Amino acid sequence: MKITFHGAVRTVTGSQYIVEINNYRILLECGLYQGKRQVALERNRVLPFDASKINVMILSHAHIDHSGNIPNLVKSGFQGDILCTFATRDLCATMLRDSAYIQESDIAYVNKKRARKGQPPVEPAYTVADAVASLKNFLAIGYDRAYQITREITVTFKDAGHILGAAIVILDVNENGTSRRLVFTGDLGRPDRPILRDPTPIDHTDILLIESTYGNRVHQPLPEAESELAKVINRTLRRGGKIIIPSFAVGRTQELVYHLNQLKKSSTVPADLPVFVDSPLAIDATTIFRLHPECYDQETSEYLFENGDPFGFPGLEYTRSVESSKAINKLDGPAIIISASGMCEAGRIQHHLKNNIENPKNTILIVGWQAPNTLGRRIVEKTPVVRIFGEEYQLRAQVETINGFSAHADVRELLDWVGNINDPPTHTFVIHGEENQSLSFAKELERRGHKNVVVPQLHQSFTL
Repeated sequence: MKITFHGAVRTVTGSQYIVEINNYRILLECGLYQGKRQVALERNRVLPFDASKINVMILSHAHIDHSGNIPNLVKSGFQGDILCTFATRDLCATMLRDSAYIQESDIAYVNKKRARKGQPPVEPAYTVADAVASLKNFLAIGYDRAYQITREITVTFKDAGHILGAAIVILDVNENGTSRRLVFTGDLGRPDRPILRDPTPIDHTDILLIESTYGNRVHQPLPEAESELAKVINRTLRRGGKIIIPSFAVGRTQELVYHLNQLKKSSTVPADLPVFVDSPLAIDATTIFRLHPECYDQETSEYLFENGDPFGFPGLEYTRSVESSKAINKLDGPAIIISASGMCEAGRIQHHLKNNIENPKNTILIVGWQAPNTLGRRIVEKTPVVRIFGEEYQLRAQVETINGFSAHADVRELLDWVGNINDPPTHTFVIHGEENQSLSFAKELERRGHKNVVVPQLHQSFTL
């Protein structure tokens, strides 16, 4: 068995890993790299492997840093199946088209600037047509249903508890008469969160690929996060301001809506406070959430049966049209505006920030990890002047951060999950984390008796 790490090592974006078994090539994930614009453009346009030689792809979940370069993969010659859960396939149907639309729009803007400089135009990594064409390769499989890829390789998906449809990938392989198991965590979720089930414990693996996004950090407990959310809202309301929340359209937005519903029902925040979800992608994703009760935990299943829609309440408005989005910015008085993207790099959130960032009455509430070199990270760091659509704006709004809503397991939760494995794996690869997070988590695993713990370098290969 040979494993090559082409992305999301010593960083958290662009997940791409190739597993070769008996000359059969499996691609785990095909995510977009997110970072400095020019670097990201080059890395995403040119795949670091021959797509036509990949036999099958396995996708753990729909987040763009894991799925976002699938259209380019298919465009570049991949002809195999893309295996994932049913919910992941449904989310990708809307997310990949949205990603392509954003790329086309961004490239159109870049090409205008290049034309003024007499430079030739550049192409996006893929188009909306490419995204639609890639959907024919998807093959959905239910949780806990072993699927035979070849005579020697079987895949099984277990619930990762991260976002709707997220899976832990189990590969049971027979290579030259030797049976081994490889477990790839994808992104591990957290126990005792609303809506989704807890991550599934795994009791055995020989080879482990484990994420480390929060490899040396501990999250704020969820009840405290909900309480802090109420405090931020009420403080802002007393100033007469708006709360602007950049949020990932899939997962984070639905969870925020759920918590706001609870806060309004308990009168912790005013019941008549307007709440806007201003993101066509988030609206589509919420519709898909409603279609997949097989992913819900017991509490949400019971709520759905007894009370109806967990993603709707009086005062909540989902806005799809551009006109409706613009009308929000003309609104007088307090409101909560939830809009994509989560790192403020694209989408309608930039318009809401532009219109609200210079008013000290307002609050920008950050509820997710912000990658380096993104607008979201500059806001978290309270950079006095930020650029939006090429123009400079003074950061005068209040900036608040709540990390308790993270969909990633923290270091204690990662270690608890690993603790379910009866015997330490023969090889462990720590991936999907900034370098300091991954190295710290690797040391902790070694301290707990794990052997052959490695934090790979980009494009590094290992033969096991």
